[in-house]
This record gives sequence, structure tokens and C-alpha cells, in this order.
Amino acid sequence: MKGLWKHRGKLFISLVLAAVFVWLMRAGQLPIWPDETSLSHFDWRSLVGYVVIWSAVHVIRAWRWKFLLDPICHVPTRKILLTSFIGFAAIVLLPMRAGEIVRPALVREKGKLSGWSATGTVAAERIIDGLVLSLMLLFGLLASTPLDPLPERIGDLPISPSVVPQAAYFALGLFGCAFVAMGLFYFARDWARSVVQRVVGLVSPRLAEWFADRVEKVTAGLGFLPSFAHTVPFIGWTTIYWLLNAAAACWLGWGCGLSSMNFAQACVLTGVLALGIMVPNAPGFFGAFQFSAYAALSLFFVESELLAGGSLLVFFLFLAQNGIMLVAALIAAGLMKTSFAGALDTAELGADDPKSEKVRADDRALDEPA
Repeated sequence: MKGLWKHRGKLFISLVLAAVFVWLMRAGQLPIWPDETSLSHFDWRSLVGYVVIWSAVHVIRAWRWKFLLDPICHVPTRKILLTSFIGFAAIVLLPMRAGEIVRPALVREKGKLSGWSATGTVAAERIIDGLVLSLMLLFGLLASTPLDPLPERIGDLPISPSVVPQAAYFALGLFGCAFVAMGLFYFARDWARSVVQRVVGLVSPRLAEWFADRVEKVTAGLGFLPSFAHTVPFIGWTTIYWLLNAAAACWLGWGCGLSSMNFAQACVLTGVLALGIMVPNAPGFFGAFQFSAYAALSLFFVESELLAGGSLLVFFLFLAQNGIMLVAALIAAGLMKTSFAGALDTAELGADDPKSEKVRADDRALDEPA
């Protein structure tokens, strides 16, 4: 597929990262997939329940985007859902989170919604996600009781689970600052533009002007901020989305044999896992997904539970989440009357192919004001 080939450099880097994580898990004796003994004790009904709940979570995740898009341009709910499902799968498949650009590219509409403004809504979504996740993670840590004393290692790796609370406070500070910066860039756009021009202008005045123009266009996607009618519902549904995510993980944990797992612990697992895969990584979040989940579980479960029920939970979380996203994307592509590969190729912004007239038209559409 052309879309993947364009990202071959990133793909190589992400595969190297995946190999590093596999090596780390093998060195730490952390199973990538569970053994037959663990599987024989798995309650398959819990997986069915998890798939049902997480499918609802996936729909909410896609649908809430309307609250960020509506202040700029009304986009039909059907289009929001279908493009979101394809975009989410693209993030899973394309390396180094290159798939983040797919949703803005698919949802843009010439003369109404520019790709840059749509990109601004996606950036805002990521910041608010990170802030809500950090708060949920902090709640989970405060409401749960970790092992005492904490193990000095995660599996056989010389890394203590105590890094999780430290990472939680760091993430809260980071996304809190990002949220404030987002507000500043919207409400003080002239000041933000001048700052960007001065800083980037130290390297190149021409680049500074180009960059400042793009920042201004992306900032146009933050039009929801002054509207409580859009901001409050979006944050509310985001909170529901993540709490349901944690509840589903708790349900699946019980089916995996972690009978003592509670909702607060599931909030910690969900928070650490989601924050761990937010950074650029391998296709399918492979490696970072497993390592983040094991790090969270090691706060509450002794090694024998971690390597038995814990390995089941990590495996089925990975399998179910990626499976649901890919199936939803294939269905969405079918409803859009294209192949999934065709949808990805259509969504490519195309800067690498200056010969294409369609590419030049798409780039002009990106630059059109909303």
C-alpha cells in the first residue's frame, strides 16, 4: 500500500522500537501471550462483555468529535463516525502515530472546513484526553492500595513500579500546561503568532512566516473553547468514555482470574496504558502497550498473579482493542464505498507527490480558511 510505503522510514524506526520492547519483555520474563494453563482458566464470557462495552466506548470516542467540529462547521454524524473509525485504525497501523493526519484529511470540506482547522480539533482532543486521563490515573492511585512493600522490579526488569505515580504527576503537569497553552494560543492569537515568528525567525524568517500561518490556521480549530455548550459536553463525554474504558478493563480482569481487581485499579491500568501509547511507537502500539499494562498491574498484583491472570488480561486487552478498531474501520470503508487502503491513500496529504494535480488541489483545500 502506497500509504505505508511513504512512511517506510518511520516504519523502520517503529519496528526497531517494537523489537526493543520485545527484548525488554523477554529479558524481564513478561509474557507476550499467555500459556495454555492460564488460558484454561479464562472465562470467555468476560471477553464477550468486554467487546460489547468497548465497542460502545469506541463509538463514543468517535461521536464526541462533533462538539469540537460544530463551532467551525456542521459535519453529519455519519461522516464523523466513519472517518473517525478509519482514522483510529490508521493510528494503529501506520507507524509513529502518522495516522493522526487521516481524520483531518478525510473530514475536510472545501470552503467550509480546512484540514488545518480539523487538525486543530484533533490536537485539542489529544490534550483534553491527556488531562482527563491524568486526573483519572491520579484518582485511581489515591483510591487504591498498592502492594506494600512495592516490588523492586517489574518481572525481572530492574525497574520499580514506583515509576507509575511519578509518571502520573508528570503527565498531569504536562497536559495541564498544554491545556493552558492551548487557551493562550486561541484567546491571544496575535501574541502567539508574534512569539512563533520571533522564535522560528531566529532560524529562517521565511520559515517563521510559513509556520506562523499554519499555527494560526490550526488554532482556528479551537473555536469550541469559548462555548460552554460545546466544551462542557465534550469534556463530559470524554470522562464517560474513559471511565467506561476502565470499567470494561475491570470486567475483563475478573474473567482473567484477577478476582481482587477493583475499579480504582482499573483506572490506574487504563490511565497508564493510554498514556503509554500516546507517544509515537510501533504499529498496533506493540511493545509499549504490553509494557505499560504490566507496569500498572505490578503495582497491585504479586508476580504469580502478574504472570498468570495478568498476562491473560494484557493479551486480551491488546487483541480486543486492536481487533475492534480494525473491524470498525473495514465496515466504515465499506459504507464509504471504498477499500480501507483506498481510504488511507485518499487521506494522504500528498506533499511527497508534487506531480499530482489532485495533491495540489488537496493542499489548496487544506489552506482554505474555514
